[in-house]
Amino acid sequence: MSHIVNVNFPTSGSQTQTIETMTDKDRIDELVVNFNRLKKEISKVIVGQDDVVDQVCISVFSRAHCLLVGVPGLAKTLLVNTISETLGLSFNRIQFTPDLMPSDIIGSEILDESKSFKFIPGPVFSNVILADEINRTPPKTQSALLEAMQERSVTASGKTYELPNPFFVLATQNPIEQEGTYPLPEAQLDRFMFNIWVDYPSYEEELEIVKKTTSDTKEKLDIILTSEQIIAYQDLIRRIPVADNVLEYAVTLVNNTRLNNENAPEITKNYITWGAGPRASQYLIVGAKCYAALQGKYSPDIEDVKAIAKPILRHRLVRNYRAEAEGYSMDRIISELL
Repeated sequence: MSHIVNVNFPTSGSQTQTIETMTDKDRIDELVVNFNRLKKEISKVIVGQDDVVDQVCISVFSRAHCLLVGVPGLAKTLLVNTISETLGLSFNRIQFTPDLMPSDIIGSEILDESKSFKFIPGPVFSNVILADEINRTPPKTQSALLEAMQERSVTASGKTYELPNPFFVLATQNPIEQEGTYPLPEAQLDRFMFNIWVDYPSYEEELEIVKKTTSDTKEKLDIILTSEQIIAYQDLIRRIPVADNVLEYAVTLVNNTRLNNENAPEITKNYITWGAGPRASQYLIVGAKCYAALQGKYSPDIEDVKAIAKPILRHRLVRNYRAEAEGYSMDRIISELL
């Protein structure tokens, strides 16, 4: 990895700080240091949830979006808000409701005092978007957001408006209450890199949460990374080399989830209706690159692919009735595939 990069990062004053010319290996070492600082800063507010924080950060450095699934009250909104603060990024929360319209998200044109049309940007024009309870709004509005996620731009009245860079959508979904919801189709779920399961805290963690949230103290968060640094790290992740055997393992794993593969394992033939598409293979490699880099490694191996396989595959596979009847969870099926 001999690529040389020069990056100028803005400082608090009017001057700019010039970073010395560094190799990609040096940049990965720097990323590890900053990632550990980032996690330490987030832990001032968020108790536990280490895997969740890791996976959200991986999606950020991979230039991707993620879906947070968990019951209410598990600090999903607080986590997203905290991460946006420590990254020095603009943040908007969109509370999805059944009456939300596409223009409420992307913006609309209005007739101003000079009797000319003027575009008023919606809340999607921000670095970090929290799409709260995305399954509570009709498909038309869901599609408006998902199009913005894919194209990183919106179109209104024939004009295209670019969204800020970096741009991430972190959506939340309640897995329990399904009354009055519009579940995302599999094709739209595929736009999210990760499906992150947010679980209950342990007893000790819950004690710490109650202590922190029932007092009048408020933690002041420091900005650890700027948007320019995040973009530089995103480019760095894409440049990390991958060995052929790791690529072959990722593609074989995804191929083994498909029924039309004559070499598919028995677990696929017995319990899966639909397998994952090529986007899963792409995200497995990008995710493995980022996971390896955050561990201080300069190239991913098969273990790095396995480490991020569950959150990448769990929303891309469709179980059949037999799997549900026999109590085969999606994570159990993926574990056996691994």
